[in-house]
Amino acid sequence: MSVFNFSNKTVSLRAFDNFNIRGFADSTTLRDGFKDSFTESGLILRDPANIEQVEVLKGPASVLYGNVEPGGVVNVVTKKPLAEPYYNANLAIGTYSFYRPSIDLSGPLTPDQQLLYRLNIAYENAGSFRDFVNSERVFVAPVFSWQIGQQTDLSINTSYLYDRRTFDRGIVAIGEGVADIPRDRFLGEPGDFRQSEQTNISYNLEHRFNDNLKIRNAFQYLQNNETVKNTNALELNEETGELSRDYFDNANAFKIYAMQTELTNKFNTGSVEHQLVVGFDLQRSTLEGFFKTPSDAFDTSIEARFTPSINIYDPIYNQRPRPDRSELIFLRDDKTTVNLLGIFLQDQIAITDNLKFLISGRFDSVTQEVDDKLNENETSQSNDAFSPRIGIVYQPVEPVSLYASYSRSFAPNSGIRADGLLLEPTRGTQYEVGVRTQLNERFTATLAAYQITKTNISTADPIEEAFSIAIGEQRSRGIELDVAGEILPGLNVIAAYSNTSAEITESTDFTVGNKIPNVPRNQASLWTTYELQNGDLQGLGFGLGFYYVDSRLGDLDNSFQLPSYVRTDAAIFYRRDNWRTGINVQNLFDVGYFATSEIGRNTVIPGAPITVIGSFSIEF
Repeated sequence: MSVFNFSNKTVSLRAFDNFNIRGFADSTTLRDGFKDSFTESGLILRDPANIEQVEVLKGPASVLYGNVEPGGVVNVVTKKPLAEPYYNANLAIGTYSFYRPSIDLSGPLTPDQQLLYRLNIAYENAGSFRDFVNSERVFVAPVFSWQIGQQTDLSINTSYLYDRRTFDRGIVAIGEGVADIPRDRFLGEPGDFRQSEQTNISYNLEHRFNDNLKIRNAFQYLQNNETVKNTNALELNEETGELSRDYFDNANAFKIYAMQTELTNKFNTGSVEHQLVVGFDLQRSTLEGFFKTPSDAFDTSIEARFTPSINIYDPIYNQRPRPDRSELIFLRDDKTTVNLLGIFLQDQIAITDNLKFLISGRFDSVTQEVDDKLNENETSQSNDAFSPRIGIVYQPVEPVSLYASYSRSFAPNSGIRADGLLLEPTRGTQYEVGVRTQLNERFTATLAAYQITKTNISTADPIEEAFSIAIGEQRSRGIELDVAGEILPGLNVIAAYSNTSAEITESTDFTVGNKIPNVPRNQASLWTTYELQNGDLQGLGFGLGFYYVDSRLGDLDNSFQLPSYVRTDAAIFYRRDNWRTGINVQNLFDVGYFATSEIGRNTVIPGAPITVIGSFSIEF
């Protein structure tokens, strides 16, 4: 598991929080152990103000977390209340009119420190290197913890997030590459936007019977209402540069109700040590929304939905007034409901001090229902799955651990086909072997080799973007090397390398053998910081990082390619007593590159040019 600490860092997240882990695009994330996204739809936003750290668990993790993707799982750990008074104010200002003030307050509410609080508030406003693109965000997160007794604790987490930003799909591919146009060129219409309003309420109750036995119960309610008005690129005339487009007006209301209960027991059978976890979880998710588009009431074809085309070399905007929602017709109007029940059992067995086994299994029952209001029909399906996991760890010598594992994963698809039917759930299988070395108390290295197979993957319908289709099977094979720790006092290094081969192995819609888009064969990163430990300049530090990304295919048809790039980042910071200041520079040498292609040829996202953010924080 990899852990990234967010303390004292300023981070600006994009409109969608998506990750690519071991060759699979995955927006399924956890917040304090709760899944907080509607499978692959990625409707949930997160703000870094209340994030303590981000944990990345690679490989299928369905046993404990349930219904997640086979590449791995990302768990966002939020900040907890502190027993001692803590007050922090931070201001970050950067290029493209970026500014972000935030405060972090914590401490006891009662003299006996049994009732604690923490409050994070942030406001962010930013422009962009992209024409017509800007964003605004407000975030508030109050948290309370109550020590009910010596062995019982209750915490209540709440948050509210408002986010409005330009809906920007980037630029387009041409031929086998990317169009040679300025990276700031916007190919939508000024005024395209995505607005989200998100509320989260959860509690975590834990009781410890003794040092070996404890029970935990947790509940989460999460709601997100979003509105999107955007202009979609359809087809490029590569000779003239004319790009045909259509216009969408859509809204979604997303809700999750989830509960987890687990019992953890440590015990011995003779000389064998056990750590047993048994539990269950329940979840109900609803996604209700619609797509509207301009069209003749008797003609809903794509051609009838055209908005004026734009020339990518000489764009002219606002050729036609943006239609009011009342002037549009429904392309889609439905409500999807997913009910989940999961039961799991895991036993971590220590045969000897240097030989350990992990045996676990999870049973899931999933029911999905779609109420198609437009066509006045209902569709439902039910699926059951058993997900096992087996692992072994052997330490021939204390600093070296050899391990091997086999695991399965299971996740329902939220995608709906153009004919109104639900997609079958996805399933994943992983084999992994590796070695982990603890070179010293603060420095570790891990080398792993794996194979993951995933079936029935959901992807956007190339004809009707509001709907989905399924790919038969994808396979990812790879080798990963991760190194992290403190080499010398004040000198820290995080380095990683991966070699990944991800391809389609079964499909009726795409060519078998095609590479999975946005997965580089080779990828490497190095980030190092050094902070002076003594002397008059104690607290002065420097950071330097390099990121190499190999060339990648841009779509499932493998019709174009994104070129490789090397990006250099740098930082300088100084901390003294209760204050800290720093300057972070991303893309130090202003390299032109493309970060990703979101859903194919018409959604290539250019990487940002040189970006500078300065910050100052003071703590009381």
